[in-house]
Amino acid sequence: MLELVAALFTDYTLRNVALGCAVLGVVSGALGCFAVLRRQGLLGDALAHATLPGVCVAFLLSGTRAPFVLLLGAALTASLGALLIIAVVNTTRIKYDAALGIVLSVFFGAGTVLLTYIAGSGNSGQSGLDRFIFGQAATIVRGDVVTMGILAAAALLVVFVLFKEFKILSFDPEFAASMGFPVGKLNVLLTALIVVAIVIGIQTVGVILMAAMLITPAAAARQWTDKLSGMVFISGFFGALSGVSGAMVSASGSNLPTGPIIVLSATGIFLLSLVFGARHGFLWSRMRERRNRRAALGGST
Repeated sequence: MLELVAALFTDYTLRNVALGCAVLGVVSGALGCFAVLRRQGLLGDALAHATLPGVCVAFLLSGTRAPFVLLLGAALTASLGALLIIAVVNTTRIKYDAALGIVLSVFFGAGTVLLTYIAGSGNSGQSGLDRFIFGQAATIVRGDVVTMGILAAAALLVVFVLFKEFKILSFDPEFAASMGFPVGKLNVLLTALIVVAIVIGIQTVGVILMAAMLITPAAAARQWTDKLSGMVFISGFFGALSGVSGAMVSASGSNLPTGPIIVLSATGIFLLSLVFGARHGFLWSRMRERRNRRAALGGST
């Protein structure tokens, strides 16, 4: 274990992977809080799957596997998917969950077809595109970390500046509308920030597991506090902890895939929080119930 900790400062590859996973954990954990509180946890899943055709189209048009180009394509199709979900819900009688399912299946199906076409085209540059399905954190280099850091910082800055508006929107959108807040624009902006988090993470954990990075740290943080500011901070910390620990376990020589290990680390944190969480954890909730029951019985005598 001490050797792995020392390797974080000396090993170039492990340092880049750990930093990239930490950045992903912080931004996805923070933004995931708003998705969880708005009961839109599966929005991240739908938008993550919607990135796959964008990656493929960007490769077909550019002929290069440059990360910036592929992630730009991913961002465009994820944004298109988000706009389609909003349009379907607002203009038809189709419910939100059905719209999510439609966008997820259609876009991911299109991406799979394009990926199969590229694989059979004989293009020598297509090798490695399939890593966006399951992720391949080991391919992260310093330039990727810098790009991820800039995108994450921009997204978190927007959250900081508009925290009050996002807070009201998450808990009471009708009240936000009555106060004159542009609810529609705020919805679009918050969805765009989730797209940014997904674009940051698909190279690391892939489109299939990205939803877990948005939902699990936020669900774990909810067990510790009732304050949104505290939940955002704790969720970001849990996300970063999951990312770094997952990278270290993966680098331990066991030849384990980094993305799934990160998700399993986040799941472990969630299970511990579910039991020991200071606010809503099972253990402390039972202790409070017993204390209140004793107090009620003592007061009635």
